[in-house]
Amino acid sequence: MSSWQVLRELLSIPSTIAIDGPAGSGKSAVAQRLAARLNYLYFDTGVMYRAVTLAALRAGISIRDEAAVSLLAQNIRIDVVPPAVADGRALTVIADGEDVTWAIRSKEVDANVSPVSTYRRVRQVLTEQMRRIGRRGRVVMVGRDIGTVVLPEADLKIYLDATVETRARRRFLENQERGETQTYDEILAAMRERDRIDSSRAIAPLRPADDARIVETTALELEGVVTAVNRLVFE
Repeated sequence: MSSWQVLRELLSIPSTIAIDGPAGSGKSAVAQRLAARLNYLYFDTGVMYRAVTLAALRAGISIRDEAAVSLLAQNIRIDVVPPAVADGRALTVIADGEDVTWAIRSKEVDANVSPVSTYRRVRQVLTEQMRRIGRRGRVVMVGRDIGTVVLPEADLKIYLDATVETRARRRFLENQERGETQTYDEILAAMRERDRIDSSRAIAPLRPADDARIVETTALELEGVVTAVNRLVFE
């Protein structure tokens, strides 16, 4: 056993960490850094819905055909593992034995994944697959319902939050760096609508788990959020 493994056991570091929060709260960036520090798997659960969307598009299934997409989701095997290739990826996504890590990031998948993520049966099926991966341990899972639905038994549940204006500004600056032209007002309006949908949906609405540790990130830069979350892990 390495000295790090000994230290981890002595400190009783949580093995399963759930990080939830609304769009733009910093979940992904914080989780990636935390997972790297702990040598854990970074697991953005949104990749599961992207993998199903990609499979549906490739099969010529209409994204609006809920029954067909749900049936496909029942029959696809998705796994998420640490990066298998040093090409900038944060994780590796495998669907039915194929590495689809970059394929699920296409513009076509971007444009079609939202309805897929709302289908009740798809969510049920993928939740079970997420649990299978999460229960291996040594994982930082990111989403909107990890602590409440996917992994309610997680050792540590964290909910990141910030004002919608702050989150929209962060997304606007990120988009600018990528050369995208969407205005701040457009992003703000879209984020408010996303918040409304996520918080009011009948299936797994966005909310903190009752035992989640809430971290308000409005006044914090990324490193400040990472520090606050790291403190919760090691306290």
